[in-house]
Amino acid sequence: MKNVLLTITYDGTDFCGWQKQPDQRSAQGEMERVLSIVCAQPIQINGTSRTDAGVHAYGQRASFAAEFSIPTEKIPMVANGIFASAASEKSRKASGDIAILSAEEVAAEFHARFNAIGKKYIYKIHNSHIPDPFRRNYYCQIGRTLDMEAMKGAAGHLIGTKDFKCFQAAGGKELESTVRTIHSARLVPIENQTVGLEIIGDGFLYNMVRIIAGTLIDVGLRKKDPDALPGIIKSKDRQLAGHTAPPQGLYLAEVFYENEALRNAAEAMKE
Repeated sequence: MKNVLLTITYDGTDFCGWQKQPDQRSAQGEMERVLSIVCAQPIQINGTSRTDAGVHAYGQRASFAAEFSIPTEKIPMVANGIFASAASEKSRKASGDIAILSAEEVAAEFHARFNAIGKKYIYKIHNSHIPDPFRRNYYCQIGRTLDMEAMKGAAGHLIGTKDFKCFQAAGGKELESTVRTIHSARLVPIENQTVGLEIIGDGFLYNMVRIIAGTLIDVGLRKKDPDALPGIIKSKDRQLAGHTAPPQGLYLAEVFYENEALRNAAEAMKE
């Protein structure tokens, strides 16, 4: 029996989300379908993050345990070929909208979700008066000029261990605690007229990053004062925070399993 940890990237545009749903196409469902072919047996995987419909991933992680003959390091190559073949049959595309970046054997007791100690998300914003149809599935598009300095100031108030209940959307799983630690948060230019909110935390509430992004956008549009963030957080009132930004701009960038890797990533964001 081998326990395998996968690193997965996907374009979430045509997925109902990560988690399997009846009669819908999901990232988890596609992974299990193809891995079952590769391993010649039914495979069920445990993903780290249940990303919503339209949300993308650079570094989703998932694990599964099974007995199979194919060398673990060859799983990505074979699986990605099947993903690409399925895509080309439907629309003549050269690659699929999901791919395995790496596969590695881990300890038998390892679990991709329960062993994670932190995650990094990126939220991308295209700030232009002219809509760009080629970015519509990958950015939140804002047609009014954003005050980036105000947004940066507001982002600084997120760092620390706090009760972030004001950034939790209704409808998620009932939690014992809404206290989380944000290790680092910043806004950085990506390219012309685009900016990314990068945020690292030990965990995130339902739609937390999208609500934070919406709140910072409201700050950038001067609908909220950047120094109002501490009061909004302290209030624990969802109504005082900003809108929930659309899913298209959100990317699960990285999952951390080691404290050193998490610290190094957070410190790199402060440079």
